[in-house]
Amino acid sequence: MRPLTLAPILAVVCSIAVYAQGTPKRPIRIGDMYRLKTVGAPEISPDGQWVAYTVTTTDSAKDKTDTDIWMTSWDGSQTIQVTSSPDAESTPRWSPDGRYLSFLSSRQAGKGAQLWLLDRRGGEANRVTELKSGIREYEWSPDGRRVALVMEDVAPEGDSAAKKPKPIVIDRYHFKSDAAGYLDSARSHLYLFDLATRTTAVLTPGGYDERSPVWSPDGRWIAFESSRSDGDVDRSNNSDVFVIEARSGETPRRLTTFEGPDACPCAWSPDGSSIAYLQGSDAKYSAYNEERLAVVPAAGGSPRLLTETLDRPIASPRFTSDGKAIVFLYTDDRARYVGEIDAAGGAVRKPVDGRRVIGAIAMTADGRMAVQASTATQPPEIYALEGRTLRQLSHENDTWLSEVELATTEDVSFKAKDGNEAHGLLVKPVGYIAGQRYPLLLRIHGGPNGQDQHSFSFERELFAADGYAVLNVNYRGSNGRGEKYQQAIYADWGSKEVMDLLAGVDYAVSIGIADPNRLGIGGWSYGGILTDYTIATTTRFKAAISGAGSALQLSMYGSDQYIYQYDTEVGPPWKAQDRWIKLSYPFFHADRITTPTLFMGGDKDFNVPVIGGEQMYQALRSLNVPTQLIVYPNQHHGLSLPSFNYDRLQRYVAWYDKYLKPAAAVQAGGTKP
Repeated sequence: MRPLTLAPILAVVCSIAVYAQGTPKRPIRIGDMYRLKTVGAPEISPDGQWVAYTVTTTDSAKDKTDTDIWMTSWDGSQTIQVTSSPDAESTPRWSPDGRYLSFLSSRQAGKGAQLWLLDRRGGEANRVTELKSGIREYEWSPDGRRVALVMEDVAPEGDSAAKKPKPIVIDRYHFKSDAAGYLDSARSHLYLFDLATRTTAVLTPGGYDERSPVWSPDGRWIAFESSRSDGDVDRSNNSDVFVIEARSGETPRRLTTFEGPDACPCAWSPDGSSIAYLQGSDAKYSAYNEERLAVVPAAGGSPRLLTETLDRPIASPRFTSDGKAIVFLYTDDRARYVGEIDAAGGAVRKPVDGRRVIGAIAMTADGRMAVQASTATQPPEIYALEGRTLRQLSHENDTWLSEVELATTEDVSFKAKDGNEAHGLLVKPVGYIAGQRYPLLLRIHGGPNGQDQHSFSFERELFAADGYAVLNVNYRGSNGRGEKYQQAIYADWGSKEVMDLLAGVDYAVSIGIADPNRLGIGGWSYGGILTDYTIATTTRFKAAISGAGSALQLSMYGSDQYIYQYDTEVGPPWKAQDRWIKLSYPFFHADRITTPTLFMGGDKDFNVPVIGGEQMYQALRSLNVPTQLIVYPNQHHGLSLPSFNYDRLQRYVAWYDKYLKPAAAVQAGGTKP
């Protein structure tokens, strides 16, 4: 490992020149996924002179990703790579005096993520914790002497000499979760770590989960989120904001009582008198939650909702330095913006407009603001937000962007047959010629509580480079259009969403861009589920890809992680058998499907278990409909190995090309660098 000294790796970042005059840009290839860098997690130093952030790169030879910490000067003239170890570093934070840059990493530890400190005056980073349980979250105290940690209970050590596997003992209502696996009784608690003595003390023991600690300005209190309902906490979609005095033995004090999620991250007002937090929807709408900005007195009292009339999902609240306003992020119809509202309430102000997605935000006491931002043609980078202007600070993808030709992404809207107006994105193929029809891919986002938006999508660009028009539809159930729009599909899956999706396809055909005889469909997670619903509804699609989907919804009860949603939204199968059968219509009407369909999934997926794809694969195979099943070993809901992500993209292109471009006989392209 190279020394983590700042000075030797100081570099001046200049704008990257585009290709030499006359050199044409090339279309994107699958192998470009190894060159694309992911930038995020901005944090501004207390003096406002530096912005730390993370850069994730992909190594095709080692088949892994690696995240390092970088920082750039506020004027953008200097950029420094802070860490360069082969292990990932994450969650950069500045000490309150600005002397240290801290981060989490599991290198040299082998016991989960530990806290590391890098002295800005020089030298290597030092690991300051050696805890048996890895750190999930951490926050510096205002005086810089202590750090609040979030860690899970440490399981009792058994007989280390006996390496035999042990039975998994389960007694929880919610007993499994993707990536975490089968759940035991271990919970996540708050701890206090003293930097001088290197000692750790538990702050919130007990049978509850705590998260998102935030110190009060005077360092006396910590606000946090916890689920502490009476009875079995697994059977409740309720969480509240608590405060606790920052010393062992104290009892948390509940500040919120809404019967639903009251969530952090929270933000203290500069004078410590109030706390901004996020209040969600009613508890039963667990899959369609929309968070609003709320403020509650830190001493206790009635909360005030500030963004009820905005009717858009809120995130990342923080007070301005004078305490008179609150800055936050909000999702709005295919974009995501920075918003600002007076702490007393009123109209929401939007400092910067445009069709883009602001993914993260950082602020200093003097009001400086840095954000992570992306557009359809710009991968996420770090920007300074000055007044109403974004000034780019990081340039991690400039070289790559100078080489490739990107597609044109446009907003579209259309009406479904029941009158609903749906919105979406239409990506024209690279080299688009007006008046020419192209094969169209309807690619469906997951969630359903998400949205397709004006952020960079490698998948969309890859398909456009291969000659496809790509349509994304924010069907009912998506966010960004208001709470009622999200909740419209409550206990009624696969009906309204399919209407909206097909309306989008009809629109693309009507404007002359989509060839009605060459239509493809596909998605992952709820996008895979909606693919199954749609191909069981219509035979107009000539190729489909259902990733991590399900159709026999009844078989998901007890197999996946959504037991609370099933019991509260649909009802237990022994009480709502007819409803479960209705929601499972793609499987029970599999004999209506004629679309050649590729099914995919990870064999360790507890979110949407691969059995969902296996069942539909078996049904279509039994019916002699062209089909194939791809199972990725040791993978959860999201594929973690770069080679598997490469393989998935390659299979996407090959499957669509086979059925939508038969004359061209195109093979999936792209080679590893």
